[in-house]
Amino acid sequence: MKKIFETPLYPYERPLDLDSKDDARHVVAIIGAGPVGLSMAVDLAQYGIKSVVFDDNDKVSFGSRAICFAKRTLEIADRYGFGDRLVDKGVVWNHGKVFFDERKVYDFNLLPESGHRRPAFINLQQYYYEEYLVDRARELAIDIRGKSKVTHIDQTDEEAKLLIETPDGSYGVRADWVIACDGAGSPTRSMMGLSFTGRVFEDNFLIADVVMDANFPTERWFWFDPPFNRGQSALLHKQPDSVWRIDLQLGPDVDKDEEAKPENVIPRLKAMLGDDVNFDLEWVSVYSFQCRRMEKFRHGRVFFAGDSAHQVSPFGARGANSGVQDVDNLSWKLAAFIQGHANDALLESYNDERVHGADENIINSSRSTDFITPKSEVSRLFRNAVLDLSERFEFARPLVNSGRLSVPCVYDGSLLNGVDHLEGGPHRSRPGSSCPDLPIGDGFLLDHLGGSFTLLSVNTDIPDEVDISGLRVESLQLECSDLMQERYLGAAQQAVYLIRPDQHVVARWPTYDEISLKKAVRTALGHDV
Repeated sequence: MKKIFETPLYPYERPLDLDSKDDARHVVAIIGAGPVGLSMAVDLAQYGIKSVVFDDNDKVSFGSRAICFAKRTLEIADRYGFGDRLVDKGVVWNHGKVFFDERKVYDFNLLPESGHRRPAFINLQQYYYEEYLVDRARELAIDIRGKSKVTHIDQTDEEAKLLIETPDGSYGVRADWVIACDGAGSPTRSMMGLSFTGRVFEDNFLIADVVMDANFPTERWFWFDPPFNRGQSALLHKQPDSVWRIDLQLGPDVDKDEEAKPENVIPRLKAMLGDDVNFDLEWVSVYSFQCRRMEKFRHGRVFFAGDSAHQVSPFGARGANSGVQDVDNLSWKLAAFIQGHANDALLESYNDERVHGADENIINSSRSTDFITPKSEVSRLFRNAVLDLSERFEFARPLVNSGRLSVPCVYDGSLLNGVDHLEGGPHRSRPGSSCPDLPIGDGFLLDHLGGSFTLLSVNTDIPDEVDISGLRVESLQLECSDLMQERYLGAAQQAVYLIRPDQHVVARWPTYDEISLKKAVRTALGHDV
């Protein structure tokens, strides 16, 4: 049986647009059918917005690539309708270990509290994530066009124009909006003459997907200066189908083509795993990385999302996870604008909020990289001292940075945030934060949030229905539980929250007030920005 990444999932079909005298017209054109582009198409479809997806390939990506999908990404996937499928297939993990030389210096738990539907992380090959997205896109009748390469783009104040190259010739497309999700090399970015700013790191790393039966536990293991890779670092993750992901630091000034050859990879892996472990190589890549972003993620009618807008090192699993958060942020805003509920300021807020998120990721990623790959002997001595101390003293462990793992971005200071009038309210659920999950009834809170504005009340009354200038605000009234008290009330006895369609908090009050609610909704839609 062919592997998923060898099988065309959206094979080329001659488009009817080729035979049209006029350029085809679409509301939204998405460039790139990877995790970010397909997520965008699915999200928009669930808001009732049609899109067409162009990709010069016709199948999912080769190799595991992104493998760590964070809790927030799984919560977003629940809203897309395939979260269970991801978790059922993926390898669930919350624990990790850090080693220095041959010693375990400490371990950690990324989800130390109970009462969440989703784990801190699952490990799952990117091609599975893409396959499930393609299946969901098919259910929503989304138009995915394989072997369709965008070769030209320009725009006016009213529309964007694309030229699509296919095996049967080229044709033109006009779109009200374009979302560029075409990866780190982003041809769209190049065609528009746009660039990145930031840091380029010189160290090189070997990634190997290894098929083997091994007894390692389902944890993230990270080594500093291990005996099998002296002076460098290593990372081990378990994936489905008996596939293990191994990252080995190689250092600067290596021949990438030579290092990727099986005859050079296999001895490195045997040194790590032992001569008695049988394994097969499924995929190998040698890479260096960057921590950079575009200055702006919106350029007129073209938005950039995922790696086309920003790049980070792989330490911390911030690539695909941050790209999905880009989609989560942009889709509801674009839908609200198209449906006439918002003005252009809401679209501009995508740039403001996700640049904030990208900067947060870049800072964390750069710090991780600097700790893992010290740039001076003094830095190396400091790092090694921290690792030695962390084995015996808890105070040193937060200083160890083997990759601060992805957590949801909090949009502190966003112009879309409303007031915080809940005295004593928990910091974790302040305006700008994503809603913490907890059990309610037979399910979980986040099952009832997302896709629309929601008015959530705890221990106080709110109207059953709220309509603000034709925009329906859902109502959800709940009684207090111990976890609700901890995560939403804090020192307060009752609360009312306004929550955005992407499950981020807009504002909170002790009681319902119609005038305050209307103002908060206007703010969240960009009318008062």
